Amino acid sequence: MQPKSAGDKIEVADLRFPARLRNLGLWSIDSTLDGPVPVEITYLTSGLSWRAVYMGTLSPDETKLQLSGYVRVQNNSGEDYENAQTRLVVGQVHLLDQIAQMAQRQYPYGSPLPMPASGRRQSSESVVLERLEEREGMVQDESKVLRLFDLAADRPKEIVKEGLSEYFLYTIEGTETIENTWAKQLPSFGAADIPVESLYKYDPSRWGQNTIGFLRFANDADHKLGATPLPDGSFRIFRDTGDNQHLAFVGSTAVKYIPVNEKIELELGPARYVKIEPKLMDTRTDNFRFDNKGNIAGWDDIQTWKFTVNNTREIPIKVEIYNNFATTYWTIANSGDFGLYEKEDMDTAKYTLTIRPRSKAEFQVELTLFEGTRQEDWKP
Repeated sequence: MQPKSAGDKIEVADLRFPARLRNLGLWSIDSTLDGPVPVEITYLTSGLSWRAVYMGTLSPDETKLQLSGYVRVQNNSGEDYENAQTRLVVGQVHLLDQIAQMAQRQYPYGSPLPMPASGRRQSSESVVLERLEEREGMVQDESKVLRLFDLAADRPKEIVKEGLSEYFLYTIEGTETIENTWAKQLPSFGAADIPVESLYKYDPSRWGQNTIGFLRFANDADHKLGATPLPDGSFRIFRDTGDNQHLAFVGSTAVKYIPVNEKIELELGPARYVKIEPKLMDTRTDNFRFDNKGNIAGWDDIQTWKFTVNNTREIPIKVEIYNNFATTYWTIANSGDFGLYEKEDMDTAKYTLTIRPRSKAEFQVELTLFEGTRQEDWKP
């Protein structure tokens, strides 16, 4: 609580929280002035939250993306906010997390404290900061955290985004009225013609027999982004069908905080227009090894697979196929239209193919798994 005028004649002596009375604070004021004085009251509350919402539209050939960002502010604080200026913090402010926990207590700021020797009680903000510092060791500079609530008091009518240490502060244009239990969605930014890469992945160890669609780009200047981090939120992606501006829903996904210059890969769910079929054509065993009792101690398990990749779309597509094995002792021989082959890790092979519109590709794999004592003869 700060007097906005006649500050030299008015002094806030203390703030008390009467026992057994929740949500009540009493200020004691020392004043040499007779008459009304405007004051500013700043407080922290729980029940206010926000999240980011991103709406994207792909070009018909899926090489460009038009992206619009929004922030959805939710008010579950128990009171209405009329004509309130909205500022949002991007980043994890641990102080707010702790205050939200304390707000659930019977006495949010603890039990009433004894008066300090100076005859005045410390402000509730100082008490909170000290307790956090003792327990978490995270608040090193009170002014750095408190500035989050004091900056951007006089802003132009636009969204102002500014860096503050490891956080970003968003100031939303104008004022908003958000009633209790209501939410309001506000525009944040827009970007057009973002270069993107559309691709599909097939990995039975993660998605079974489904082929999953993905969208790749980056939060950087090359992709017409990168001015600020992208906060946690949800992406909904549509595609322009090129038919009288009709849109087709592609998929949606949730994302975590994306720093500047960070790559983005959106998982958009199963793709019904791209089908990948692996088929086991033959299996046999060879190169047996025996122990001194004549029992089989090692052998080769040789499998022949045929992969068919079918693209029923009107545009070319890029596909990544992952083949996982139950052992790290293996060799592989590929033939046909297998594209680019690489060993992803010790038990995974990866194929990257580009498939023309409305066409399919086929390739064969001869996989040799070294079992038992045959692993001793395996060479990477």
